[in-house]
Amino acid sequence: MAQSITSLNFEALVATGKVVVVDFWATWCGPCRKLAPVIEELARDYDGQAIVGKCDVEEDEELPARFRVLNIPTVLFLKGGEVVDKQVGAVSRSVLEDKLKALL
Repeated sequence: MAQSITSLNFEALVATGKVVVVDFWATWCGPCRKLAPVIEELARDYDGQAIVGKCDVEEDEELPARFRVLNIPTVLFLKGGEVVDKQVGAVSRSVLEDKLKALL
């Protein structure tokens, strides 16, 4: 299951040294709902290798502001606490999985 990622737990997740994938989304966003099952699958399939989670932009405004997320869904790929890749908009699993695999 995708982890809930917020400004409160973000630093601790990054400190694990694992690749962190954050899906910025909102409940009212149609493309976000389309992407949700893909994020859940990646969280399950890469459990232990990477941290895959979701940040609800309605519940946590600080984290999206920190990364200047202007459109949702936006998926950020972080390594060593730095954004190393980004995907804006709903895409297929293979697009996100290719980006994730390249970082592992």
